Amino acid sequence: MERYRFYLGEAAMTGFVHPIARGWVVRDAVPGPNVDEFGEPDQVRAALARPGAADGTLLAVQHPHRTPTALAEGLDLLSALPIAHAALARLRAEHYRRVDDVIALSWGDGPDGEAIGIICIVDPTAVLPNGLTFVRHTEDVYPEVVAERAAVIKGLGCATSSAMLIPADGGRRFSELVARTIGEMGDPDVSTVDVKGRRERLWLLGPGERQDEIIATAQRESLLVADGNHRVAAATLAGKGSLLALVTGGPDLRIGPINRVLVHTGLTIDDLAVRWTATGLHVQPAEDRTPETGVVVVVAGSTALKVTLPGDELDHQAVERLMVAQALDIEPAKVLRPLYEGQTPRPDADAVVLIAPVRRQDMLAIHAAGHRMPRKATYFTPKPRSGLLLADIGWSRSVDSPRWGSWGGTVS
Repeated sequence: MERYRFYLGEAAMTGFVHPIARGWVVRDAVPGPNVDEFGEPDQVRAALARPGAADGTLLAVQHPHRTPTALAEGLDLLSALPIAHAALARLRAEHYRRVDDVIALSWGDGPDGEAIGIICIVDPTAVLPNGLTFVRHTEDVYPEVVAERAAVIKGLGCATSSAMLIPADGGRRFSELVARTIGEMGDPDVSTVDVKGRRERLWLLGPGERQDEIIATAQRESLLVADGNHRVAAATLAGKGSLLALVTGGPDLRIGPINRVLVHTGLTIDDLAVRWTATGLHVQPAEDRTPETGVVVVVAGSTALKVTLPGDELDHQAVERLMVAQALDIEPAKVLRPLYEGQTPRPDADAVVLIAPVRRQDMLAIHAAGHRMPRKATYFTPKPRSGLLLADIGWSRSVDSPRWGSWGGTVS
């Protein structure tokens, strides 16, 4: 783990945010399917089965054990890592160029909001003088997903996707500084537009006073995980002390819905209504299928129900605790799956639970109280596009090199 002392003027602070010592920036567009569109293993397997998708694509790098070759040969994740290495090597050779000691000033905007910030390396294990962690989880995680992602990180030594972190104070000062710097830098090094009209631009900023000032400002406040709780947990478990992250305060971050699919219960929607009513929940037919805070909408076929939840906890938590654990006597993780806006429900769905987006003030209140939200509760946008910038996390410069002239400390 790397730990430095960062000096800005006469003030010193522990360095939790770092440049990308060695990385690769995409030359044009990231080849292959957009990995950020796939949330379930079966979706990944289906995407990798398409012609060319498993040959030198980011999806194959992140899920080598779900490629057709690995499935045909019965390879587990560790045995399939050579597939990931080969795919990554081909990606770097054909679609990327090498960069050193940079942070990337990032500006993403489109129909789902606007985010200005930096892509950099953050130490997810760092602890502040008050004993709290510098990076704060906002949601619970699935342990099996964390273990899988940690194995890929350790096996590759390369981060390919960024978590989204927001300063606990909202990050207005930080965002204004980054925006000002972007205004001084001319044309971006990377500029892409996806099929939904979302634009992503990157400006690479090397060593110097501007980079130092931005890094110092980024680490003046603890950072909350807006997107990527599993990435943060995996980076911590992998033991590298290096998380690839977009640090941003907006100016227009939005929280969209993450609904739930109920599977493998063996119950019809009428059966579910009886169980929920017996638990004390108010259930009624729904003419309007729009959920609101405190009221979820459950849909199965042509039938829709409104279920009113108590107002003393987050809706996602009430769905897990009351509608599943208590009413059905089932561990929620076994029968609830996340469903993102615009996705088609699984074919084996018993019902879909539509839940209103978490309000930002509720998320902050939960964090302030020292608690976490349930897994997959918030969908912050605009997200950083995976694969625009890769970071080597298995390699670091010596602190004796000229680059680290204003830094001190040890590497262990």
